[in-house]
Amino acid sequence: MSAARVRIATLAVALATSVFGACAPHTAHAVAAPVAVQPPIAVPTNDSIVARLVNEGLRHSHVAADIEYLLDVIGPRLTGSAGMDSASAWAQRKFLEYHLDRAELEPWKFGVGWTRGPITVRMLEPQGREMIGASWGWSPGTRGAVAGKVVLMDARTSDEFEHRFAGKLRGAWVLVGAASAVLNPADSSPAAIAARDSVARANAPTTQDEREFALYRYGYVAAEHIAGILHDGGKPYNLLSMSGSPGFVSPVPQIVIGHDDYAQLERLARRGTPAQIEADISNSFTRDTLVAHNTVAELRGSEKPGELVILGAHLDSWDLATGGTDNGAGAIAVLEAARILAASGARPKRTIRFVLFSGEEEGLYGSQAYAAAHAKELDSVQALLVLDNGTGRITALPLQGRDELRGMWESMMQPLDAVPEIGAIAVRSGIKTGTDHLSFTPFGVPAFNYDQLSRGYDFTHHSQIDDEDHVIPADIAQAATVMAVNAWQLANMDALLPRGRKQ
Repeated sequence: MSAARVRIATLAVALATSVFGACAPHTAHAVAAPVAVQPPIAVPTNDSIVARLVNEGLRHSHVAADIEYLLDVIGPRLTGSAGMDSASAWAQRKFLEYHLDRAELEPWKFGVGWTRGPITVRMLEPQGREMIGASWGWSPGTRGAVAGKVVLMDARTSDEFEHRFAGKLRGAWVLVGAASAVLNPADSSPAAIAARDSVARANAPTTQDEREFALYRYGYVAAEHIAGILHDGGKPYNLLSMSGSPGFVSPVPQIVIGHDDYAQLERLARRGTPAQIEADISNSFTRDTLVAHNTVAELRGSEKPGELVILGAHLDSWDLATGGTDNGAGAIAVLEAARILAASGARPKRTIRFVLFSGEEEGLYGSQAYAAAHAKELDSVQALLVLDNGTGRITALPLQGRDELRGMWESMMQPLDAVPEIGAIAVRSGIKTGTDHLSFTPFGVPAFNYDQLSRGYDFTHHSQIDDEDHVIPADIAQAATVMAVNAWQLANMDALLPRGRKQ
């Protein structure tokens, strides 16, 4: 070996030692460490299936592998996209792999498709710098770079808008309203919290005129021949919060920018310092209405197959990241609950159905379509349980106005409360909004959405960091186990629960 090669080889060994340590093993001779066999979990219950479900869920979880594949391989799942189609087909295959009795893709009409294209946003005045921004869902592009002044439209009523802004916004990039109330992460003092809460109260509409204008202010602004609308990301660290819907296709470009940038532009406007930005956006729409799919699987009931318990979560996501906490975690929990039940040999009296909805992020469209398509059988649904509040473990069951069921739920949680890996699960009064269980309550279905530990959900959801690094597989495994046990319990009760008030 030449002297140069010796030096290179010596350097390589030194670098390897610095990275791996002096005793890095040679792969060919490495001996795998024995895997410790965990003892069975003691579950205080007379139901042997409940004990088996808990042990299967907490000792043999598939969560880590499945969520890593969903997020890192399939990726973002915007309804109407190829990624969403891939995710639905993959989930169907996994349900069958996990020995469910059936798994199908149920179609429904979604609406016009939208594809996010490249975007650049730059401040031109009073500073020259790049800005963080992303197109609001279902908003058009700019057809080239468009520069314009930044205007703060802070009217609170239609009369105020007509007096101050009508006819004066042409060509402007418009801030619609004051910056959100966001706590500075570096200052969580009581004074800072009080200041944030004060801003939130000041921003909230208080009169009927203000509430009505708040509903329609974007329409007022868009009609003024503006360059586009700027939204506050509403999170610290210039994280973004995405939204949009084919039910409200925007006539003008809309951009979500970081809260820090939005607040700076507001301050400049209030002090009278001219500000100007330039944006170049390329987005596209489909010409035709798209067909989306809900993924539906079943463990068929042995005695009352026409009566159902439904476990649900939405599989779709926003596309700034890979949708880990919203709602890959919930979707994988439902998939895992199905696996747990099948692997434990559970044969429930009623059918347990597992539904991974699409179209939730745009307005609960997939679950509404499912409820409409299955309306005739909803009187036979014992209950629907949804998971959609992040990666955190289940901590409580809100009764969704069905406080007469408190005793039943508390007894169902008792065998789980004594398992340290699960922890105590409260049963509380309260009504939750914002996700797919709401599509079923108008039909009188007892429908519930679990509480979960936050685990940073306010930062991650709809943002560019909602990815695999921010999911907690052990928490998802706990949630899947709780859902599997609750589904089994509900499926084996003697009678159907009383219906809620139909709307």
